Amino acid sequence: MRSTGPAYPRGMELEVRHLRALCAIADAGSLHKAARQLGVSQPSLTTQLRRIERALDGELFLRERTGCRPTPFGRTVLGRARPLLADMAALVAEARAQAHGPRLRIGSTASRALPGWLRRLHLRLPDTETSLLVDVSANALLRMVAAGQLDVAFVHEVEGSPLRVPEGLQTHVLMEREPQFVSMPRDHPAAGQEIVSLRDLAADRWAVDPSVDGEWDGLRRVFAGAGLDPPVLHTDYHTATSLIISGEAVAPCQPTSGPREDMAIRPLCGDPLAVRLLLATRPGAHAEVYEDLRAAYREAALRTPPYRAWLHHHASPLLEAA
Repeated sequence: MRSTGPAYPRGMELEVRHLRALCAIADAGSLHKAARQLGVSQPSLTTQLRRIERALDGELFLRERTGCRPTPFGRTVLGRARPLLADMAALVAEARAQAHGPRLRIGSTASRALPGWLRRLHLRLPDTETSLLVDVSANALLRMVAAGQLDVAFVHEVEGSPLRVPEGLQTHVLMEREPQFVSMPRDHPAAGQEIVSLRDLAADRWAVDPSVDGEWDGLRRVFAGAGLDPPVLHTDYHTATSLIISGEAVAPCQPTSGPREDMAIRPLCGDPLAVRLLLATRPGAHAEVYEDLRAAYREAALRTPPYRAWLHHHASPLLEAA
């Protein structure tokens, strides 16, 4: 039974960072993913959670083999913590805006459209201070926009794995279905083909970053649908590039990935892997931000021959805009 004594044991008071840790664990669904998002080690986050639970004299999460989920008591605490964090973030954002003048805080998952987007924004908004945060987690970026820590976020949503868009955000669809290509060693037997099938790569090891929201689940669904079960390497995509070049793996990649001398990038037959590209904004954000992003993405897409050919073959609206 929960104690009716003091709210906090001696030497322990809850702080904003503790509330942020609880929300990160709940949103990520596991201590490992939450620790990675928070930039701390998993043992450190586990210890912090235990201290918070002792401070509140109640269990906040059920530890299961598949991850963590809030207890009824934990849901109550999270229900109070989230608005507190949102109010604190909004307070800080408003104070900084008044102190430093106009600012545009951008979040994004990795994209080759970013340099062109920033260039256009600097020309359009020369007196606005622009910052950029790149993160592998689209859901984390969306939460930051909702909390007032970012103004806009350019994210991708893996097909079949919907993002958790917080209430109140405005979303604009840049690409309803962007195909994912595959990168492979330059001397791979399938590299001589203009378009490759999944079965051409069934014997290869596939590198995938499980921290990218929906990436592994989406790839697993596509494999299952094709009746394939290739070996998988869980790694980050920076390391994956080295593995591909050395002939150890293949990996899904964005179609805007430019040609390289040390690897081959090819479309997949039937486009089984795809994402939806979204721009999420806070109400009242600059309307021009979306148009500049669209122009930058179009620029990146058209300078990549395989993707340009794909866009022509599918009569993409992106070409009409050009």
